[in-house]
Amino acid sequence: MSELDTAGKEYHFPVRVSWVRGVLEGNEAGPVGEDGKLDVRLSRSGTDVVVLGRLQFELVAPCARCLEPARIPIDEKLSFLMVPAARSKAPDAEEYEFSAEEADVVPFDGENVVLDEVVRDELVLQIPMIPLCSEDCPGMSAGSISGASSEVPQESLDPRLLPLLRFKNLKKE
Repeated sequence: MSELDTAGKEYHFPVRVSWVRGVLEGNEAGPVGEDGKLDVRLSRSGTDVVVLGRLQFELVAPCARCLEPARIPIDEKLSFLMVPAARSKAPDAEEYEFSAEEADVVPFDGENVVLDEVVRDELVLQIPMIPLCSEDCPGMSAGSISGASSEVPQESLDPRLLPLLRFKNLKKE
């Protein structure tokens, strides 16, 4: 913190695949390919630190339709204010609702700026709720499941479903 002034200083950090694998453990999404990068400019504003930057990384998650790998490219601009933890308000209640002013404020110890949690949060926020390998993904079909056959052996079929199977076979003809 002592090396920062109002003019600021630029930093370039690699975002290691091994680190991302660890912080996203238990998440369906994970790293793919090579290391990403975090480019930031830190500048001092009194006791606060203004952080402007860009996070670039690539994740992969199973497609919600076909379960094939869906690539999630991340190229996100970062902009937030780091304030000494002594000045930031700690939530008293278990359920705390942040105000708009608090949304882009991150506490730090007053001396060391650590961006790990910010990068982790940004990666998690960029994972779509329904990842798709492509917008026009048709989804799974009976033939796409390895070892699956489109024909259902009648001896393993519930007898109550036989009329539906006959109806299906009529539609094919």
